[in-house]
Amino acid sequence: MNPSAQVDLRVVMAQQNYLVGDIHSNARQILAACKHARDELGADAIVFPELSLTGYPPEDLLLRPHFIEHVDLAITSLCRDITGITAVIGYPLREQDALFNVAGVIQDGAVSVYRKQHLPNYSVFDEQRYFTTGTDACVVWIGDVPVGITVCEDIWEPDPAAQAAAAGAQLLLNINASPYHAGKHDERERLLAERARNTAIPMMYVNLVGGQDELVFDGGSFVVDAAGQVTTRAPACESGLYSVDFSVDTAVTPVIGECAQPLPDVAAIYRVLVLGVRDYIDKNHFSGAVLGLSGGVDSALTLALAVDAIGSERVEAVMMPSRYTADMSIEDARAEADALGVEYHVIPIEKPFSSFLEVLDETFAGLEADTTEENIQARCRGIILMAISNKKRKILLTTGNKSEMSVGYATLYGDMAGGFAPIKDVPKLLVYQLCEYRNSLGPVIPQRVLDRPPSAELAADQKDEDSLPPYEVLDPLLERYIERDESIEQIIAAGFDAAVVKHVAGLVEQNEYKRRQAPPGIKITQRAFGRDRRYPITSDYQNLHHESF
Repeated sequence: MNPSAQVDLRVVMAQQNYLVGDIHSNARQILAACKHARDELGADAIVFPELSLTGYPPEDLLLRPHFIEHVDLAITSLCRDITGITAVIGYPLREQDALFNVAGVIQDGAVSVYRKQHLPNYSVFDEQRYFTTGTDACVVWIGDVPVGITVCEDIWEPDPAAQAAAAGAQLLLNINASPYHAGKHDERERLLAERARNTAIPMMYVNLVGGQDELVFDGGSFVVDAAGQVTTRAPACESGLYSVDFSVDTAVTPVIGECAQPLPDVAAIYRVLVLGVRDYIDKNHFSGAVLGLSGGVDSALTLALAVDAIGSERVEAVMMPSRYTADMSIEDARAEADALGVEYHVIPIEKPFSSFLEVLDETFAGLEADTTEENIQARCRGIILMAISNKKRKILLTTGNKSEMSVGYATLYGDMAGGFAPIKDVPKLLVYQLCEYRNSLGPVIPQRVLDRPPSAELAADQKDEDSLPPYEVLDPLLERYIERDESIEQIIAAGFDAAVVKHVAGLVEQNEYKRRQAPPGIKITQRAFGRDRRYPITSDYQNLHHESF
């Protein structure tokens, strides 16, 4: 911060982590932040994220009258208790039969309200299910500065910012609950820069931080001046109170402050995954985590994420070798567990596997061995891991990646069994990049794990490429088909082999029923399975590619 700059207004960005539905604890956190900003930071105002009082997204909790009644009580209490500072707080407001997503500006016991005008209803957002659209600008005086207020999606459209500027705002505050996907931070800064230049006023973007089910809010709050230049930037994935100073003369000008450096994409994704795992485990009150450690790259990455999220003392790894498990897999799994200092068990599955085959021998008489026997092995492992999870109150983390989930290369009630899927939205090639990034912080994944061909080890000499195209082909193909919604014809025209494209597209469509039964996992792409990509299970869509009218 420039010590010689004139400071006429100090506003604190409250980049905080809230628990959805915990209105009372969230209100206490908000009040404590207000007091700290006033007494320790000397702030004139403090700005909280969108729906900070309820946590985001509260989903159908918003349909419960009792829930909204507690919001009203909390706001009444905050209006009474917040003194000596202006606080901008996000919460739902019911007026007659309408519910609004609002930013409430609390000053001297009174509250002014801005009602969100643009309600997103795409991707992971369902705000039109709950909220009514606002129409009016809100400009309040903070000290000698007329300040406009907007909420999240409002800044993605030009009208609300222009409306606030036309109403006399010389500074715009935008409160957000903007979930992460790769590249999102750059999108936000480009957008705010454009809005600032168009309105000729500086803008503050305050974002939520923390994990909520599949979503991770990455923070990264920032300020741009009237020319669109970033003057202050809070770090990603960290809670905190960040002061921003403004000089006030003929215009309001943000003073240059601390600017945390944006993280490279792979580093950012890793931190988001760690935050998502930590918050899912802790907010759901699990004592720790358990996972199957196979000696492969996916489970190695999942183990590292779990340890970095909650500490080695709370993580348990189980190696469950079968008659097809290579010695190097057992050696590498132990090396990973030792490097990360986790509790480690080896529980062979030969006895339960053989018992199942014996029980089914008469029923299977005369039938050739196939993937059924492979799936029985995976389900033996699922039973063992779920038993440990139940007994020790540790969440079972599944280790499947997005490439596998896309084409159904996973076993229901086997390796898909579990409570949370940290790398469910991470394509296989990115898994390798994340492992290399983690090793750059300290070697925990043996190089042999990264170098050897991936295998499920459910049959003799099995490799993933026996069933799937090489991941160097599969991942770009899946990106086109899933992320970009390209047709089979478009993908073939881009140079992919026609037979491979049709085979992979067929696998994606056929395996929706599996994905629908998978545990939730962290969203890092723009088209994550579940909340983002919602396809019917029962469908004949794939045959459209073979028919003409």
